[in-house]
Amino acid sequence: MAGTARHDREMAMQAKKNLSTCTDPLERLRLQCLSRGSAGIKGLGRVFKIMDDDNSRCLDFKEFLKGLNDYGVMIDKNEAQQLFSIFDKDGSGSIDFDEFLVTLRPPMSNARKEIIMQAFRKLDKSGDGVVTVEDLRGVYNAKYHPKYQNGEWTEDQVFRSFLDNFDSPYDKDGQVTPEEFTNYYAGVSASIDTDVYFITMMKNAWRL
Repeated sequence: MAGTARHDREMAMQAKKNLSTCTDPLERLRLQCLSRGSAGIKGLGRVFKIMDDDNSRCLDFKEFLKGLNDYGVMIDKNEAQQLFSIFDKDGSGSIDFDEFLVTLRPPMSNARKEIIMQAFRKLDKSGDGVVTVEDLRGVYNAKYHPKYQNGEWTEDQVFRSFLDNFDSPYDKDGQVTPEEFTNYYAGVSASIDTDVYFITMMKNAWRL
């Protein structure tokens, strides 16, 4: 369902290669995340969530720097300061990390965004703008899942694990919003060069 492992490896290698020549602080951070594969940006979100003790979904510079270091991002303090000021648009001294993750997302063409939304709408059977376990019944067949077949998981557990792929790392509530779905596929998209190939992959994966 996700980008294939081969794409992931190729993208990670390409990102590492581009890092050696890149000077833009935002692009460097994006490449460092992508060098970990398509879930790299999501992983950074998870680290920030752990640090957000008061659930304000905002980070000050000290937390921001610690989060980057905890995630193993190689960055000096000046570069981090530059990055922080890109995101701290109102100069309040804190950044909204949802906005941060969206800006960090690799840019995508409209054609790619549209096919991602088509897949989302197919999953969202109730049409309420959120995908839940209920929506998955009849769209996703749990019975082929190895853990269902060996009796380890119920059908609902299979659905929940499927949703967790797309759910925000810092807010696993069993509900997937269009934003979360797009964040996931932006990582996959970065590993695929042409729109035609990406669209074909999505159509096959979701039978669109």
